[in-house]
Amino acid sequence: MRRRESNKTARYRIRRLPVLLLAALVIGLVGSTPASVTGDELSDAIARQKALAQLLRRQKEEVAALNAAQADLRGQIASTKGSLHEINADLTVVRRQVTNMVIKIEEVQATYDSLVMQLGDLETQMMRLTNEEMAKATQLAQRKEMLAERIRQAYDADRTSLLETVLSAGSFTDALAEVSYQLDVAHEDRTLAEQIMHDQEVLAAIHETVTLTRVETDKLRIETAAQKVELDARLVELKEAQEALKVLEKRTQRILAEQKASYARLAANKSALAAAIGRARDAKASIAAKIDKLIEQQRQRGNIPSEYNGTLEWPMNGTVSGEFGCSPFPYYGPGHGCEHFHNGIDIVAPYGTPVRAAGDGRVAYIGWNYADGYDPAWIVVVAHAENLQTWYAHMQPRYPGGIQAGSPVHRGQIIGYEGNTGNSTGAHLHWMVELNGDFENPRLFL
Repeated sequence: MRRRESNKTARYRIRRLPVLLLAALVIGLVGSTPASVTGDELSDAIARQKALAQLLRRQKEEVAALNAAQADLRGQIASTKGSLHEINADLTVVRRQVTNMVIKIEEVQATYDSLVMQLGDLETQMMRLTNEEMAKATQLAQRKEMLAERIRQAYDADRTSLLETVLSAGSFTDALAEVSYQLDVAHEDRTLAEQIMHDQEVLAAIHETVTLTRVETDKLRIETAAQKVELDARLVELKEAQEALKVLEKRTQRILAEQKASYARLAANKSALAAAIGRARDAKASIAAKIDKLIEQQRQRGNIPSEYNGTLEWPMNGTVSGEFGCSPFPYYGPGHGCEHFHNGIDIVAPYGTPVRAAGDGRVAYIGWNYADGYDPAWIVVVAHAENLQTWYAHMQPRYPGGIQAGSPVHRGQIIGYEGNTGNSTGAHLHWMVELNGDFENPRLFL
C-alpha cells in the first residue's frame, strides 16, 4: 500500500514539471529583465531619446533667438520707415539704416534656413524611427507567437510525458538523456520569454521617441511656417524701403547736380571766387556784430531769456540737398577742419513754400544779408535765448505779418517764404543754428 502511494506521488511530481516550467516563464515575464538579456539595443534606444531631447533644447533656443531677431528686425524696419518718411530725411542716416536692415535680414534668413534644415532632419529621423518601431513590433509579435506555440506543444495531449519517457526508456542513461533534452527545451522557452520582455522595453523606448519626435516636428513645422510668413513680410518691407531710398537719392542727386553746375560756373574764375569768399567772411563778421547788438538790446529789455527751454522743429518740409558739415562745393569757406564747410542745412521745396519759426523767440534781424556781396540773400534771424539763434536764408524779400526786428514770434509762425535770393543755385532754404557764437548741426536741436 505504501509502495503504491509512493509511485502515485512520484507520478504526480513528474507531471508537475511542465507546470513548474510554465510558472517559471510567467515569473520571467512579470519580473525584471536579467542583465544577460539587456543588450545594446535598449541602450541605443535610450541614447537616441537623450540625443533627441538635447536636439530639441537647441532647437527651442534657436527659435527663441530667431523670434528675438525678428522683433529686432521689425524695430529696425519701423525706424527706417520713420526716417524715410520723416520731415527732411537725412540721406546718410537712411542709407546706413537700410544697409543694417539688409545685414539683419541676411542673419534672420540664415537662422531660418537652419531651422528648415533641422525640420527636414527631424522628419527624416521620424520616418526612420517609425519604420524601426514597426519592425520591432513585428519581431515582438513573431516571438510571442513562437513562445505561444512552444507552450501549446508542451501541453499537447500527443506529447510523451516525462513519466512515460522514464518508464519506457531502455536504460537509466537513455531516460536521463531524454529528460535533459526536454528540460533544455523549457530553458529555451524561458530565454525566449525574457527576450520578449526585452523587446517590449525596446519597443516602448522607440515608441516614446517616435511620439516625441512627431509632436516636436509638428510644433517645429508650425513655428517654421510662422517664421516664413514673418520673414516674407520683412523682405517686402525691405524692398519698399530700398525703393523709397532710391526715389530720395534720385531727387537729391538731381538737386545736387543743379547746385554743382551753378558752383562750377562760379568757380570758373578762381580769383573771383576767392575774393567773394573773402568779402563774405568780412561781411558776415559785420552783420554778426550788428545782430549781437540787437540781441543785447532785447536782452536788456528782458525780451530774451538767458537760456532756451525747449527743442526746435523744422522750419520747412522738403528734400535735404545739403547736410551740415564738410562739403565738396568750393564756394563754402573753411571751418571745423574742413577746406569747405557747410554751416547749415539746405532744404528744397516748391518755390514760395512758407518758412516758419523753429521755436519761440524774437526777430533779431530781417533784411538783406550783405555778406553775400553784390547779390545778397534775404535772411531772418530769430533769437531764442541770449546764446541761441536760428538763421533762415535765401528767402523772398517780404515782411510776412508785419514782423520786423524786435517782433516776438512763436513756434510754427510764418516768418518768410522760400526764395532764391543771394548766391543761390535754386529755390531753397538755408537753415542754420548758432549756439554760443558757433554754428552747430541743426539736427542736434530737433
